Amino acid sequence: MKAIMNERLLISKSSPLSVRFYDYKHFTYPLHFHTEYEIIYIKESTGTRFVGNNISKYEAGDVLLIGSNLPHFLKSDDIYHSAESVLRVKGTIIQFEKEFMYYAINNYPHFIKIKNLFQESERGIFFAKDCSKKLKNLLEKISLENGLNQLFSFLEILKEMSEIESRQRISTSDFVNETIYDTTRIDKIISYLNKNYTRNVTLDEIASFAAMNPSAFCRYFKSKTGKSFKNYIIDMRIGYACKLLMMEDISISQLSIKCGFETLSYFNRAFKKNTGYVPSQYKNTILES
Repeated sequence: MKAIMNERLLISKSSPLSVRFYDYKHFTYPLHFHTEYEIIYIKESTGTRFVGNNISKYEAGDVLLIGSNLPHFLKSDDIYHSAESVLRVKGTIIQFEKEFMYYAINNYPHFIKIKNLFQESERGIFFAKDCSKKLKNLLEKISLENGLNQLFSFLEILKEMSEIESRQRISTSDFVNETIYDTTRIDKIISYLNKNYTRNVTLDEIASFAAMNPSAFCRYFKSKTGKSFKNYIIDMRIGYACKLLMMEDISISQLSIKCGFETLSYFNRAFKKNTGYVPSQYKNTILES
């Protein structure tokens, strides 16, 4: 069986919703799963989607709702991988915790359609590009909002999705998610990093916390996350920087320090490598979208 990566998302009880606009040369994340639900709006791109036991083509305008722990990944068409291509993959990704509004959704009749939607998403749900103009508009705008406004827009998206009768389940009815994984140790490691990634967490420190020697820890960590410890920390810091750029009026030098980078030049290089933009360009791009 091909290894399936357990992706760890930066979502907490105090911030149960992660929303971002993406703009890549092509999709790169391998087959993976995570406990959180995920909505993927593909504004621009064509390629192949792998969800559960289904392999199908996707096109611009498609929307996917991926259930908790459901293996999935998107593969851009070959033309996007060409060095000469100027095509981009763009859209919106919304990730939210499995326990989001758990009591209300499971006990109040007002949420029965959303409850059914979540149950269906265990096999993945596909919304065709022409299914709802309102849904597309909401997905276009939500990454530009924050606080309660963003939360209200998210609930409106779930409501709209739950009322679209033309939605299609992706995996077949006989699909059984047999993904087996041991998360006890890695959960503790990721939880520790979530609290400390903006300071200098050394390899010796995190290896000691995991009760492993550094070389064994590096092998273990990459096998569970698909990334080296160093790159994982950098990705967390860049993700935090992207969030701050959208939410705060902060100088780039202050941003660099706040996100845990030792020098401004290193921060700028890492940010551009991860996003394709320098921080100021990224902020302008988001605001103009």
